[in-house]
This record gives sequence, structure tokens and C-alpha cells, in this order.
Amino acid sequence: MEVLIQNFYAISWQQMVMWVIGGVLIYLAISKEMEPTLLLPMGFGAILVNLPNSGAAAVIDHLFEIGINQHELFPLLLFIGIGAMIDFQPLLTNPKLMIFGAAAQFGIFFTLCMASLFGFQLNDAASIAIIGAADGPTSIFVSQMLNSNYTAAIMVAAYSYMALVPMVQPPIIKLCTTKAERKIRMQYKGKPVSKRTKILFPIVVTVIVGLVAPDAVVLIGFLMFGNLIRECGVLNSLSETAQNVLANLITILLGITIASRMSADEFLKFETLLIMGLGLVAFVVDTFGGVMIAKIMNLFLKEKINPMIGAAGISAFPMSARVVHKLGLEEDNQNFLLMHSIGVNVSGQIASVIAGGLILALVGG
Repeated sequence: MEVLIQNFYAISWQQMVMWVIGGVLIYLAISKEMEPTLLLPMGFGAILVNLPNSGAAAVIDHLFEIGINQHELFPLLLFIGIGAMIDFQPLLTNPKLMIFGAAAQFGIFFTLCMASLFGFQLNDAASIAIIGAADGPTSIFVSQMLNSNYTAAIMVAAYSYMALVPMVQPPIIKLCTTKAERKIRMQYKGKPVSKRTKILFPIVVTVIVGLVAPDAVVLIGFLMFGNLIRECGVLNSLSETAQNVLANLITILLGITIASRMSADEFLKFETLLIMGLGLVAFVVDTFGGVMIAKIMNLFLKEKINPMIGAAGISAFPMSARVVHKLGLEEDNQNFLLMHSIGVNVSGQIASVIAGGLILALVGG
């Protein structure tokens, strides 16, 4: 009873705020089904590490050191799983979709300038900006490589916004497009892609990125290795394991590990809140950039593009593609944009890694 009373009086209002935040994340995971494999462990972990005199914090912190801080093990393993999930056929049948993947990285460089104006050191500003890649593993890798002082806040912001894409993107997309534009139908003219092409693609991309942005070759290499496992045709059981068991396990571990940096004393600081705000700006500008490039292209095309697919150029795979597809169906229940948005989404996955490599080359060099 004495221990209970001591712990009760040790509770601070900041810890209670973090309990509420953790509860909201759990609610979104269960009731709204927003990326439950990520938000549920993050929410529960946020409560766990903010219990007074919690022994769990030290254990989770040790997991953070092994899986993220020392070797970036979790992000790299997750990239194998993501690569095994990705089907590049929609992109290979329509390579111009890469334009949208590139355009949707504009928010990274815009936010880099903003973060610098707010007084962050260049390495910290660059690390904050990469939140706009909408790619958790890339955000962790870049911030670690640049020795950022705000890796914890950057991780939380990156993964929070990735999971909240279904809430963040729709209002921006609707603000940037007219009802008529959202109703534009696009025919999917998927041409057969040979097995040889599918096998060569991850190898060629790895070599090209290794030459153009050497600092990104680790990330792109693990991503493309996962895709090669999928497409080679002789490792089907391994591919299924990478897509399901490996990806889900690492996502859960990442979620609860990230929560180790959601302790009240670390999280409820002005700098953390500012980073969360800048991360949101990066997401907004990325979405805006992808949509506006599509609108500009439509000025010169006879066969119009539904500009919403440009928003899928962020790297949040496959959440962003699903958001665009759902918005298309809301306007017209026969408007199927999934294959187009998936093609843009996977191009954004590649573009975000390249952008991370460029950031490392520009700032780290």
C-alpha cells in the first residue's frame, strides 16, 4: 500500500497528458483501424514508459539502443519486408508516374529551409525535413547518420504522420482539387511485364542509386533486395515470410521502441512540438506538390490525369494509395484509381530514399 501511495503522488500532470496521448493512439488503432500494427504498440508504449518508477522504460530503451541507435537494424529489416510487398508492375507499365514520386518530395526541401529559419542547426534541420519523406525507416536512418539531437521527436513525428495519412491527406487533396477533377476517370492500360524485367528492375535501380546517391544505397539496397525475393519466383515462402511475419514483427517492435522516446520529460518540450508542426508542414507541402504537378501536366495532355493520384507520391505505402482510391470512389463509385495511385506510391518509395541520400550527401558531406 505504501508503494502504491508513493507512486500515486509521483504522477505528474505531464505523465497524465502522455497517458491521454497514448489512449488516443490506441483508440485510433482499434476503433478507426488506422495502422493498428504501428499505432497500438506506440500508444501502449507511451503509457508504459510514463508510469511512475516504471522499470519498463529501461528495457525498452535497451531495445532502442540495439535496434535503432547503434545499427539501424529495425529500419533496414523493415525495408526488406516493404520491398517484398511492393509490386512495381503499375510503375513499369507507366514510367511517367515517377514524376509524381519526385514532385511529392518537394516538402522535404521546403521544410529544410523552414527548420533552418526557426534556428535549428543544419544537421537537425535536414533530419527534421526528411519527415516529409513519409518514410519512417528513412527518417530514422538519416537522423542517425547526421547525429541529430532530435532523433526521438523525428521518429515519433514520422511514424505518427505515416499512420495518420488517412486523416491528414484528404482535406489537403480536396482543397487543391475541384469536384470535376476528382471525378476524372483513368483507364488502366496495364501491359504485361516480363519476369526478366521484374527481376532486373531492383538490381538496376540499386546500381543507379548507388552511383547517383551512394549514401542511400543501404536503404535502397535492402528495399530492392526484398523486392527481388518477391519477383525471383524461387523464394515464395521466404517472400511471404518477409511480407507478413518479418514486416509485422519489426513494425510492432519499432512502434513500442519509438514509444521509449515518448516519455513526458522528452516529449512535452517546445522543440518537440515545433518538430511535430514542421513535420505536418512537410506532409502538407508534399501532398500539395504532387497534386499541383498533375494539374500542370493536365494543361498539356489530351487524356487527363486525375490530379489526386499525385498526392500518392509520398512514401507512406500503401496508405496514401488507398486514400486516393477511396476519395475517387466517394466522388464516383465507378472511378477506380487504385492501380494508378499504387504506381505513384511505389515511385514515391524510391524517390524518398533517393531524397534521403541527397540530403546526406549535401549536409553530411
